[in-house]
Amino acid sequence: MTPKRSYSKSTLSLRARLLLWLLVPLGVLALANLALARREARYTADMVQDRLLLGSARIIAQQIQFEDGLLDVAIPPAALELFQSRAQDRVYYRIASPRGVLLSGYAELPSPAEAPRPEESVYFQAEVRGEPVRVVAYAQPVFAAPAEGPVIIEVAQTLQDHDQLVRKLWTTTLRQDLWTLALAGLLIWFALRRGLKDILRLRDEVGRRTPGSLEPLQAGPMPQELQPLVGALNGYIQRLDAQMAVRSRFIANASHQLRTPFAVLQTQASHGLRSADPALKDEALGAMADGVRQGTRLVNQLLTLSRAEAGTLAHRSGERVDLADLAQRVLEEQATLAQSRNIDLGFDRPEGPLTLAAPSAMLHELVANLVDNALCYTPPGGRVTLSLRTAEGGPVLTVEDNGPGIPPADRLRVFERFCRLGSDDTPGCGLGLSIVQEVARALGAEVRLGDPDAGPGLVVTVAFPAGLAG
Repeated sequence: MTPKRSYSKSTLSLRARLLLWLLVPLGVLALANLALARREARYTADMVQDRLLLGSARIIAQQIQFEDGLLDVAIPPAALELFQSRAQDRVYYRIASPRGVLLSGYAELPSPAEAPRPEESVYFQAEVRGEPVRVVAYAQPVFAAPAEGPVIIEVAQTLQDHDQLVRKLWTTTLRQDLWTLALAGLLIWFALRRGLKDILRLRDEVGRRTPGSLEPLQAGPMPQELQPLVGALNGYIQRLDAQMAVRSRFIANASHQLRTPFAVLQTQASHGLRSADPALKDEALGAMADGVRQGTRLVNQLLTLSRAEAGTLAHRSGERVDLADLAQRVLEEQATLAQSRNIDLGFDRPEGPLTLAAPSAMLHELVANLVDNALCYTPPGGRVTLSLRTAEGGPVLTVEDNGPGIPPADRLRVFERFCRLGSDDTPGCGLGLSIVQEVARALGAEVRLGDPDAGPGLVVTVAFPAGLAG
């Protein structure tokens, strides 16, 4: 049964987010465009109405005559027919003589604040009979009597048709913007579907993987924006593969190495239970205790090796350790084993501290395994010496013994797990130098094997990088 995928209901899809972030700016631009369109619509309506008012005023002006010392004014029908519309606006007019005497029209129509010059016009807003109107005042000179001055002709119209024209122009722009947004959203949606197909292909590639598959992603050509994601996923898969390999090796090594000790323990326990002699029982219990100690050491070494391979021991940062004090503690811990084997365990300690910026647990495992390995392979009555010095800015740790040594041809092989060059009765399980190598690699140190200056034996040198010295 295919497991159900759970997604957060409050989380929008990437496609929806992109669509939203694209449409929101477009919507803001559309609103700004509507505001500008309303202003332009009002400007256009004002211009249309002003031209109609000025045209009507000029038609009236053409009919003004000066006869027998009097001004004669006739309002032609064409002057008012210009304003015919469905809005049924009211039209007012007023003709005043150069001296301000009303010649014709509506007396309540106000005069302009400043009289226009001859053959010029001024526009202003006013109110007539409780309604707002747009007014034009036009100055028409009387050529038959130039001394009289110009006649002021005013024509006004209410704003119903004007406001209808504004609404019509603005509504047209609104519909156009809405259609544009809808079409843009549709086109963006299809573009996102096509543009996100590589992400969907990557999703399908990951979804088709079987549990436990740690192969790198082979998603084919990818856009530049997705290549870092694919690289990060492949890097994570590689690290996870290495981690799983370490775990698998640990399980395999543990099962292989613990099988024999457990079998021996079971045999010893059975022998002790069958025996009625207390001395034989004690002998069996002692052998079992030794087996448990060896098994415990083996498990600890396997865990240390596994953590060193995985790099988990190196995650503690900021710790500063005096390598001389740490080496002193290790030698004190190993003193009992050295004494039981009649081995001279010495320490060539430097005068001052030798500080390293490294986890103390890693350094302890490295030094302890070096000393333990030397004690295990050095015959009774032998000598093991640990020394510390500084070379090329970095600490150098050396463990020298006078045991059988390691032939040059085998010095690379001894770092392999469970590699033992001694006889079968040699204590240990062949993990000491493997642990030393892994810990040194995690710290950036270098392990070298060499011969003593005189006589048989082995010299193991660990050179730490200068960057660890504090």
